[in-house]
Amino acid sequence: MSTSKLLLHPVRLRIVQIIFGADEMTTAQIRDRLPDVSPATVYRHIAVLTRAGVLEVVRERPVRGTVERGYRVRQDRALVDTEARAAMTKDDHRQAFTVFTGALLADFDRYVSRPDAEPAREGVLYRQGAVWLTEDEFRELSEEIEAAVARRAHHTPDDGRTRHIVSFVTMPDKPADPEPGDGDQVR
Repeated sequence: MSTSKLLLHPVRLRIVQIIFGADEMTTAQIRDRLPDVSPATVYRHIAVLTRAGVLEVVRERPVRGTVERGYRVRQDRALVDTEARAAMTKDDHRQAFTVFTGALLADFDRYVSRPDAEPAREGVLYRQGAVWLTEDEFRELSEEIEAAVARRAHHTPDDGRTRHIVSFVTMPDKPADPEPGDGDQVR
């Protein structure tokens, strides 16, 4: 299965996002964060992600006649890489973006639904900016942003740290193409 098909499935993406940056999480903890998904579906998708090497089992312990596993995301495997993105069709990208934004909306809804949520005080930020860049400048900007997040991705909840979800979307803002023949008509 391609990395895009593997990671951009709605439930699998949400599972990865839930565990991403956490030291480890059990299936029960993951299920608690996905109350709208059946337990069987959660278990099935955790198994798919584990077989693909996106999740790794970091701990096993016996609990009431079964084995509780702690999972961690292998960050090097939890990416749709350049090659996989290049192989995607426009419709694949459309579907992937829909899944991505759906997961982002679910994360935001889960946060603001908490009685203790204080978006202004807790620094919730959503904004867009426009920059004019050459291809090289754009590549450099993307690498800088990814590096800034990567440098902090290995922090733990120690010392009063709070986990923050950082989502990054870039796209060119090209003008719409004129309809064929629009410039040929005399009025």
